[in-house]
Amino acid sequence: MKRDSRLSLVLHALLHMAERAEPVTSETLGECLDANPVVVRRTMGLLRDAGFVHAGRGPAGGWSLAVALDRLSLLDLHNALGQPAIFAMGNRSDAPDCRIEQAVNAAMGESFAEAEALLLARFAEITLAELYQPFADHRSHETPR
Repeated sequence: MKRDSRLSLVLHALLHMAERAEPVTSETLGECLDANPVVVRRTMGLLRDAGFVHAGRGPAGGWSLAVALDRLSLLDLHNALGQPAIFAMGNRSDAPDCRIEQAVNAAMGESFAEAEALLLARFAEITLAELYQPFADHRSHETPR
C-alpha cells in the first residue's frame, strides 16, 4: 500500500506560505516541495474547500492563508484531506470463517483503533503555530542585511 504524504506536503506548503506576505503560486510551492504544481493545486484545492486557504487568480494570484496558524491543527488538515488512512498495515481477510483469523483480526483491529485514536488526539493538540515557532524564533535572531 502506498503511503499518503499529503498531510506532510500541506504542512510544508502552509509553513512556506506563512513566511511570505504575498500569495504563493502553485509553481513556487511546487519548487519548495519538489512536487508537481498540478499535485499542489489539487491538494491545496481541498484546503480551499475547507476554508483554510484562499486562491487568487491573475498576475498577483496564488495561495494565501485564510486562517491564523494558531487556529489550524494537524487534525483540521487531516480531515480536510479526507481523513486518509493512518496506517498502511491491515488485517488479512482471506479466510473470514477461520476462527484463528478472526481472533488475530480482532486483536490487531483493536490495537489499530487505539493507536489511531491516540494519534488523532495528538493531531488535535498540535497547531501550525507550534510547528512554525522554531522558524519564527530563528528569524528573530538573524541580523538584518
